[in-house]
Amino acid sequence: QVQLVESGGGLVQPGGSLRLSCVASGTIRNMNDMGWYRQAPGKQRELVAVITSAGSTNSADAVKGRFTLSRAKANTVYLQMDSLKPEDTAVYYCYLYQFGRPYWGQGTQVTVSS
Repeated sequence: QVQLVESGGGLVQPGGSLRLSCVASGTIRNMNDMGWYRQAPGKQRELVAVITSAGSTNSADAVKGRFTLSRAKANTVYLQMDSLKPEDTAVYYCYLYQFGRPYWGQGTQVTVSS
C-alpha cells in the first residue's frame, strides 16, 4: 500500500557531496515520521536522520554537521550529504512511519572511495 522510492546514490570521492531523494506513494498521512537509515555490509541498519511527526529531527552523531535532512511535503524528503567519508559507504534506505508501523524503500547505494 505504501512504496518508497529512493534516488541519488552513486560513487563519490571523499569530501564530495550527494543528494538523496525519497518519494512515497500510496496512502500517506500528512502526519508521519520520515527520513533515512543506512546499512553497510556486515553491519546492522542504523539511523541516519528522521523528521518526526512532532516536527523534530533526530540524527546520528556520525553525520551531524555534514548531512542535512529536509522535507518538501508529507511524502517527499531529501538528504543532502556533504563532506562524505569512506565510512559513509552503505545502502541508504528511505524510511516512513505511520499507522503504527515502518515502511522501507529498496535502498540506494552510496560509495565513498578514491
